[in-house]
Amino acid sequence: MRHGMVNRKLGRKTSHRLMMFRNQLASLIDKERIITTLPKAKELRPQIERLITLGRNDSVHGRREANRVIADETLVAKLFETLGPRFSTRPGGYTRIVKLGPRRGDAAEMAILELVERTAAEETASTPEPGKKAKAAPKKEKPAEPASEGEEEPKKKKAAPKKAAPKKAEKAGDEGKPKAKSSKKKSTK
Repeated sequence: MRHGMVNRKLGRKTSHRLMMFRNQLASLIDKERIITTLPKAKELRPQIERLITLGRNDSVHGRREANRVIADETLVAKLFETLGPRFSTRPGGYTRIVKLGPRRGDAAEMAILELVERTAAEETASTPEPGKKAKAAPKKEKPAEPASEGEEEPKKKKAAPKKAAPKKAEKAGDEGKPKAKSSKKKSTK
């Protein structure tokens, strides 16, 4: 029977799974948006919502409870000083899962897990979708320095032209004759 088997195991051992979720929680608090697989996002959602609910009431006990899950003090401070007050009037539902479609390599269903109320600066600096590649920045040209009258710019040397490989010289007497094989046999002892 399957009674009480609530969580997904995600093909990992317990310690690995717990550490993976702690790392993803820390990234979500830091960046406020992460791209992960859909089952991981669905497992992570209740955990981050519990932490944000803890962050709504700034108390020593709440900070210690959050510190058990998130090891970084700066992220705990962000949770209680910025995220908690931001969601203080909202009665739950602090996160959103947006489906992205299958991943290219293994066709795993991908999703974005993000906080619902994000600041305008974070929305403009959000990461591009994985299907679209960001354009590379144009290369900067070196500023032209004014050359003094007496100095000239050194010219680049041109590469020497490549020489053709020399042809193999054939002996005059061996043109029509096949090569003779050596008749020495290896002795096995």
